[in-house]
Amino acid sequence: MSTDPIIKRLCVFCGSSQDVDPEYLQAARLIGQTLAKRGIGVVYGGGDVGMMGQVAKGAMESGGEVFGIIPQKLMQREIAHMGLTELFVVDNMRTRKAMMATMSDGFLTLPGGLGTFEELFEVATLTQLGYHHKPVGMLNIKGYFEPLKAFLEHAADVGFVRPQHRDLIHFENTLDALLAAFEADLRRAPKA
Repeated sequence: MSTDPIIKRLCVFCGSSQDVDPEYLQAARLIGQTLAKRGIGVVYGGGDVGMMGQVAKGAMESGGEVFGIIPQKLMQREIAHMGLTELFVVDNMRTRKAMMATMSDGFLTLPGGLGTFEELFEVATLTQLGYHHKPVGMLNIKGYFEPLKAFLEHAADVGFVRPQHRDLIHFENTLDALLAAFEADLRRAPKA
């Protein structure tokens, strides 16, 4: 019987804005700490600001592994975090996202903006189409994702999201619940 953890690394999608309620930033740091304490490595966009920076700092200060992947063009805008386990500087966003997906066992989405939503929906679509069987979820900090959850339920109610895909994206209010859902998905996933 294997004692290897089911989740070795999670890709974390989240915002880089500093101009948000400090509670979001505190929650991001705690999430990084918690993942590290559970032995789960963090794969993320490589920035040192906003939620991105706080997740990385929390994981690093708790002894976790953190892998950042940042396009050269965003080195200044997102202020690349230079104290990570490893920082990969890539040519473009496509390479960034592909590398993040390859290195991760699942996708954890925290509050963020357009880039965060784009990353979330890309991996959810790839799951829907069967390109991978990695779990996708949102941690609903301070109710941030409630309007999005309601919209996706509406899309399913009117037929634009198929019934079998209705629960493809997990929405949870606690990290424990989200990780439990991810582990259940990974146990059921077809073996590669």
